[in-house]
Amino acid sequence: MAQPGRVLLGITGGIAAYKMAEVASALAKSGIEVRAILTDGAQEFVTPLTFSTLCRHPAYTDRDFWQPTQARPLHIELGEWAEVLVIAPLTANTLAKLVYGMADNLLTNTVLASTCPVLLAPAMNTDMWEQQSVQRNWQQICTDPRYHRVGPGAGILACDRVGMGRMAEPDAILPHILSLLHTQGKRDLAGKHLLISAGGTREHLDPVRFIGNPSTGKMGIALTQAAIHRGATVILVHAPMEIQKVAALQEVRLIPTVSADEMRRALLEWFPHADWAVMAAAVADVKPATCSLEKLPKAALPDSLPLKPVPDIAAELSRLKQPHQKLIGFAAQSGDIVTPALDKLKRKKLDAIAANPIDQADSGFGSDSNQAVFIDREGRQQAIEPCSKLQMAHQLLDFVQGVRSTPPPIHPSTQSGELS
Repeated sequence: MAQPGRVLLGITGGIAAYKMAEVASALAKSGIEVRAILTDGAQEFVTPLTFSTLCRHPAYTDRDFWQPTQARPLHIELGEWAEVLVIAPLTANTLAKLVYGMADNLLTNTVLASTCPVLLAPAMNTDMWEQQSVQRNWQQICTDPRYHRVGPGAGILACDRVGMGRMAEPDAILPHILSLLHTQGKRDLAGKHLLISAGGTREHLDPVRFIGNPSTGKMGIALTQAAIHRGATVILVHAPMEIQKVAALQEVRLIPTVSADEMRRALLEWFPHADWAVMAAAVADVKPATCSLEKLPKAALPDSLPLKPVPDIAAELSRLKQPHQKLIGFAAQSGDIVTPALDKLKRKKLDAIAANPIDQADSGFGSDSNQAVFIDREGRQQAIEPCSKLQMAHQLLDFVQGVRSTPPPIHPSTQSGELS
């Protein structure tokens, strides 16, 4: 499941430089080729030896830049080699140089000698970040389609100040790098509004007991990250789950829910605003017929639990779908995954469906990886080999772009539940 690619890390002079050691290590372990450039300022905080060890390749400094030991100029070689360039931490000084096209060291010369996408992760004191000149430079660089941004966030800074300017964490930087390797920096979903559901709903018997499922929402998180990295805005309707990886993203609106009824109401409210709706949540099929407002004593628990069906959210959305909208479902299956997914695709009048196994190693609920078969309403199928959920998310978004939008279907209502 290794993801090939070539990533050049540009590390500048800030205390947050230490975070990039984790980024370098994770990229190298995933099979990606990694190189690092350290500015003179960066070497006041971290050493070239650290990054040469983690990257499995000598780290570059300005000393290398000014030594004529290369057959070709070093900044040209590195600029042509890189598929993604990451500058983190991005200081106010380096930001100003990028805005004005200045090139006075190896890193800034390499930026000008390259054409690959550049990911920027700013880090500085709050007062520095909020300076009018810095904000002007930041807004200007963000208008350049070559540059992509991650962070900054708010929190406790190295100066003990609490405020904006904290560099994004590695678990936010790494997915963006992987996305840029896939898209080559294209924002092909710019202007699109995606509605994504994620996590497993809980159908309560009382305030502490519920019928649930093992869904962690990781696939929905990956879909949200992939869509935002490609320029979309996202409304994420989620059941109880960990949301830290997307909570700080400016382009996502989080709608928390617990039960299938709550998720249904939220999805119905936001569906008219969506171009695509991707139903990655594991929604209950049934719920207890009654729910106590107080915890039931153990002795009062019924020997048999009366159940009633949960409304079919995907089928209800398909009846409301407009010609420009696309509705995509998920089918988590064991054994034969294609046949039941085809049935679900046709029965719910979906535009496409992702059938993924839950009985295979490193796939399905709770896993960081997945595999699937994508199917659209015209019978097109695409098998996805085991890969990270972020890679699968990008492949699904690629697949959906080739799906034709269809008019809203006309069919009788259904009350069957779903588990997608």
